[in-house]
Amino acid sequence: MKRILIFSLAYYPRFIGGDGVAIKEITNRIDPSDIEFHMVTSRFDSTLPKVEKIENVLVHRIGFSKQNPSMEDLKKFPLYYTKAMFQFSAAWKALSLHRTHKYDAIWAMMAHSGGVPAVIFKFIHPEIPYILTLQEGDPPEYIERKMRPLWPLFSMTFTKADIVQTISNFLAEWARQRGFKGPVEVIPNGFNTSNISKVYSEEELSVLKKKIDKKDGDIYLITVSRLVHKNAVDDVIGALTLLPARVHLLVVGGGPDEKSLKELAVTLGVSGRVIFVGQVDTGETTKYRRISDIFVRPSRSEGMGNSFVSTMAAGLPVIATQEGGIADFLFDAKRNPDKPTTGWAVDKDSPEQIAETVKEILAHPEEVKKVVETAKKFVSENYDWDVIAKNMKEKIFERVFNK
Repeated sequence: MKRILIFSLAYYPRFIGGDGVAIKEITNRIDPSDIEFHMVTSRFDSTLPKVEKIENVLVHRIGFSKQNPSMEDLKKFPLYYTKAMFQFSAAWKALSLHRTHKYDAIWAMMAHSGGVPAVIFKFIHPEIPYILTLQEGDPPEYIERKMRPLWPLFSMTFTKADIVQTISNFLAEWARQRGFKGPVEVIPNGFNTSNISKVYSEEELSVLKKKIDKKDGDIYLITVSRLVHKNAVDDVIGALTLLPARVHLLVVGGGPDEKSLKELAVTLGVSGRVIFVGQVDTGETTKYRRISDIFVRPSRSEGMGNSFVSTMAAGLPVIATQEGGIADFLFDAKRNPDKPTTGWAVDKDSPEQIAETVKEILAHPEEVKKVVETAKKFVSENYDWDVIAKNMKEKIFERVFNK
């Protein structure tokens, strides 16, 4: 049996993003008698144990913590400094754990958060293979500016890796730009077929519709994302001002921009048409998709975006930009005539284009049906977690073990 140590800034059950979902979905599908996974991550919440087995990952939590912290607390002392300290405290913890567990490989989740401690560990133990996964959703230029204080170590995050796995061609190109000369494997994130295929009774869905006050004839847009600038929920709210009153927006997710987005809805006079659901579990997210009509997320930047492929698999039409990794799977009839149409593309920062595209979708139901079926087939063949976990095991983990 082999052991892999994962460096991840945050993990279940609090403050998870697509990177945390990916770790969970991949490790759950790998036989624990083949590979044993350990993790060093931030604690944040003092109610969580310092050491805990979460399914197939033995989680070691470190750093400052507070009882039941909110997203706002992460921006205040002392939790604000946990991210900076993690770069070094995670390396120290990993070196201590290695003396006991003798890891066969280390796996850094995202260059800007897990890469630096992995590089420090690699300095001390150059014989241990180092895997770097790029899942970043922010623009590379922004990440590079943030990492200037640790620039030499950040640069080595790429150059010292034995293999790089990215979730999109866009991020694979970034690895090359940062000087990585070794093997790069593009293995995307996926969707959970059991969640997407779950059947809900009409009664359950009716209760949820009543909860959000969805009436016959209403059209509900839905966006599922962290409420941060890059996900451009503000543009969707802006688009509502250009759409009929029967068009509403469901915002599923939480984040630091929630307060400002609510204020924007009030300022634009559409607060009565925007429902902030908050953070919910995956099953509830699927249920909200079932009672919605169009998915909209006009990201300003994106490494890939799990929500998009999950939504395509669920059978909803998708409006998005083609920023970053989205271009790998969202093909527009006008912009990508050489590829099967899987959605509707808009420029970033364009509420006007979003509104026009919503009107187009509502006016052509037969065309929408064809596009939705094409998208569903495409993501089912390319973005199933079972396939992704198999590729990770064979193309990444076994490759470094056999090196």
